[in-house]
Amino acid sequence: MRNRAFIANLDMYRKVPVDLLEGTRRGSILSTIAVITMTTLFLLETKAFFTSTLKTNLALDSNQDSQIRVNFNITMMDLKCDYATIDVVSVLGTQQNVTQHVQKYPIDQLGVRRSYQQRNKQQHDVQLFDANVQETIEELHADGEDAVSLDEHTFNIALEENEYVFVDFFASWCSHCRDLAPTWETLAEVMYQAAEYRVEGQPESHRYSDEDYAEAIKVELPVLIAKVDCVDHHEFCMEQEIRAYPTLKFFVDGEEKGLYNGHRTVIEFAHFIAEMEKQHKGHDHQDLKTGDVKDMAKERTVHTKEHEDYARALSATRHHHQPSWVEAEHPGCQLSGFLLVDRAPGNFHIQAQSRGHDLAAHMTNVSHIINHLSFGKPFSNYFIKNGLKNTPAGFLESTKPFDGNVYVTHNEHEAHHHYLKVITTEFEPEKGQPRPKANNGFYKPLDKQRAYQILQSSQLSLYRADIVPEAKFTYDLSPIAVSYEKTSRKWYDYFTSLMAIIGGTFTVVGMLESGIHTISSKKRR
Repeated sequence: MRNRAFIANLDMYRKVPVDLLEGTRRGSILSTIAVITMTTLFLLETKAFFTSTLKTNLALDSNQDSQIRVNFNITMMDLKCDYATIDVVSVLGTQQNVTQHVQKYPIDQLGVRRSYQQRNKQQHDVQLFDANVQETIEELHADGEDAVSLDEHTFNIALEENEYVFVDFFASWCSHCRDLAPTWETLAEVMYQAAEYRVEGQPESHRYSDEDYAEAIKVELPVLIAKVDCVDHHEFCMEQEIRAYPTLKFFVDGEEKGLYNGHRTVIEFAHFIAEMEKQHKGHDHQDLKTGDVKDMAKERTVHTKEHEDYARALSATRHHHQPSWVEAEHPGCQLSGFLLVDRAPGNFHIQAQSRGHDLAAHMTNVSHIINHLSFGKPFSNYFIKNGLKNTPAGFLESTKPFDGNVYVTHNEHEAHHHYLKVITTEFEPEKGQPRPKANNGFYKPLDKQRAYQILQSSQLSLYRADIVPEAKFTYDLSPIAVSYEKTSRKWYDYFTSLMAIIGGTFTVVGMLESGIHTISSKKRR
């Protein structure tokens, strides 16, 4: 009986008689404000309930695979496919000249010409003077100077009177210039010997007076070897844009045709001069003045077998002196496919190698375009369309940050090295994918789909003159795996919030109304 009486008296919603209630204008306004407030909060809470948030989870990488796949498509801009090789190195072993799953496509020179057309050849490994020239500059000047000294006035006269002029812009304080001086004077002597040989080879009917003989020598002189002291003629050298010493310029018919950056030996100078004349007059021209210059240069400087070996070694690494791009000498190679590398820190690199050739390090250019580079199995179209919905913006781009990047080396003995931090990202298996069977006949759960984000950096590395440069990709796998999931609020959280909005708004507005009512009542009294 007592329990029934207690239940009967339990009433949290007691009613006030209607005749005791009084409506006011103030209450109507506050009620309207309360309704608007509750409606606004209701809409915002409902929107938040139907909006999911992306949550990032970190855990140790549970991948049990021993290898990881590396997908690549890289264009070597100035390296023949015959020489392009891929080596893989890790703490677990080395694979040299990997060919499995790798395709090579020769690239026509026009395919890389617009991206890479000029390359500065610095003199890191250039022979700076001819060691076969034994005489000192004083001994060579004992019978007069053959290299003509020019200034701003005589320079133009020399260009007008001579078809070819080879000028050494030097500074007296420059040690390299002093080392080159005997070689340059010897080259001038060789040019005069070649002129004398042509003059004296004329038929006997040609008899020359001393003046005529000197004039004939000038006419038959293959190239005028000249020099300008930039200490005495500083302003003139500035007009010629001389920024380093020695600077060797070759002029044809009064016009500059290029700088010489090859080996500074008499024989190499002779090869360069002969090549420039052939380019100017044509290889089939019948009267080339420099035809005998190379032989005379050899006779002048090669006296022993050691000298001959020295000259042959330099000729093997002779620089190309053509002033323009020679298309046939710059083929490229596109390498594409994939590698299976150990899941351990390591690197793979593309370099120039050949079993039948010794490659010159200073002529090896590993400038490259990374068309594509990624880790893991390629994504299916379904996964790209649907599986990446639960990922942050830019996730797909973070798996291939190198794509489309161009890395050009502008100097010799340089190469770009790339460093990759690889982070595993796990996803749930794709829907509709068949489940594999285990040996016991039961179906195994599907493996998680994995993608690999890459944090990358690149730097330009310098090599010693005797080491062939290589495009190197160093990778390191993070032990932490990342996963993403979308989370949303529970339904009971939503309804709890709605009740709090209704009750809280009603209570707050009621307290506000009671306060206003109390204040106004006191004023009336």
